[in-house]
Amino acid sequence: MIVGVPKEVKDHESRVGVTPAGVKALVEAGHTVLVEHDAGALSAFPDDDYQSAGAEIVGSAYDVWRLADMIVKVKEPVEKEYRHFREGLLLFTYLHLAPLRDLTDALLEKKVTGIAYETVRDRTGALPLLTPMSEVAGRMSVQVGAAYLEKEHGGRGVLLGGVPGVAPGNVCVIGGGIVGTNAAKIALGMGAKVTLLDLNLNRLRELDDIFGGRVYTVASNSYNVERAVCEADLVIGGVLIPGAAAPKIVTKAMVAKMKKGAVIVDVAIDQGGCIETARPTTHSDPSYEVNGVVHYCVTNMPAAVPNTSTLALTNATFPYVLKLAKLGATAAIQDDKGIAEGVNTFNGTLTYGAVAQAQAREWTPVAELL
Repeated sequence: MIVGVPKEVKDHESRVGVTPAGVKALVEAGHTVLVEHDAGALSAFPDDDYQSAGAEIVGSAYDVWRLADMIVKVKEPVEKEYRHFREGLLLFTYLHLAPLRDLTDALLEKKVTGIAYETVRDRTGALPLLTPMSEVAGRMSVQVGAAYLEKEHGGRGVLLGGVPGVAPGNVCVIGGGIVGTNAAKIALGMGAKVTLLDLNLNRLRELDDIFGGRVYTVASNSYNVERAVCEADLVIGGVLIPGAAAPKIVTKAMVAKMKKGAVIVDVAIDQGGCIETARPTTHSDPSYEVNGVVHYCVTNMPAAVPNTSTLALTNATFPYVLKLAKLGATAAIQDDKGIAEGVNTFNGTLTYGAVAQAQAREWTPVAELL
């Protein structure tokens, strides 16, 4: 198979879909790998490293997309990349289609097989390709939130860890999954008071054990959410329903009651956000204010630490890349139920129920199409 690795074009997206180590493994398995010039440069993987591993360096994205059987990316294609779509192309990347109707239309029209990192499952039912970036984003959310609490960024001027004689800041984490757990870990490490809300009482018990009672675990309902966000200096949104639009847990009315200069970091923004006042932002223009509350809603947060993020992501994705290259899309989908769960579009048909529900479309499970 010819595997293409284009340079990411989303704003300040500096990760890359395959590392030189991955290229070497693909080439040794008999595949051809085309890497766009400087695709890995911002992740500290120069063209020379790719060439040494056996890749062919290609001067333009157009040629990478045109010649490849499978494109391996990091982020969902942006509008100017839609022109590269064609029937029979296999696209393996984060897609986050639920809030992106235009991208869904383009994939369906051109009959692209779109396999989304965020919906691939392993044998335990977990989301192995979403986990590493959720870990990075969860840890970064507190780091970023602490910076935006500084006065020069519009924040309240609160030091999360406090100092002797001064109380620490309050951090409210909504969602006890991978993002929330990692956010709580960093917030605790910085010395903050941490409240974590989740619907699942068994998960709250687990987290109470994990953190030795140092995190305040609270059952999530509208009353408790409102109390927690109104007391918070920093709110982290980390709610996930795989492949679907995130539910709006924090309402506009709740935001209006928050402290002036408090900060919201909505990590769920890729799936539409779990804060009602959240809207997608970029690394070029990352924040805005609503009712005096600073919102940071960058859709590709891990791109700020591309070396760490690329290594963490490709550690997880590469076995799937190798399997798809070896078997081809159809055989791999039939052979691996986890890969089948990742298929969002196939030969002009929408195949993922949560995306269909979010966009009010018809859908057909990929197993029926095969």
